[in-house]
Amino acid sequence: MANPKKKRREDLKKGEVLCSYCTAKCCRYFAFPIDTPKKRQDYDYLRWFLLHGRVAIFVEDGTWYLMVYADCKHLQEDHRCGIYEDRPQICRDYTTDNCEYEDDALYDKFFETPEQIWEYAQAVLPASQGRTFSSEPMSAREVVLPVLG
Repeated sequence: MANPKKKRREDLKKGEVLCSYCTAKCCRYFAFPIDTPKKRQDYDYLRWFLLHGRVAIFVEDGTWYLMVYADCKHLQEDHRCGIYEDRPQICRDYTTDNCEYEDDALYDKFFETPEQIWEYAQAVLPASQGRTFSSEPMSAREVVLPVLG
């Protein structure tokens, strides 16, 4: 199905639904808050996240987030929800009032690669002595993920 021409939000007629003109951006990723990095090890964990592809880290209004790019498995080819009547509550609560429809989202900070987060860490942290990263991977027991509780 061809995508309808993208309308401006303010040009919608009464009863029209913004989602009819969107590619379902809200169904193609999820993000959750993480602890603000304060030390080198925190940035190393963020670097580890970014080494796994299809993720990004952003800061919005002072809060750090991990963004995971993953299409909802119920997203249909026409960008509609395949389980709309039985969708999760988080989807029901979401509104288009402040959605990303206009493609004008700006973040305070946005990192897509491990190199970007490390360059930022080098700029904001005090200089360190010696090696900063081991070429050996950490064991699963050594990893403590900085996720908010």
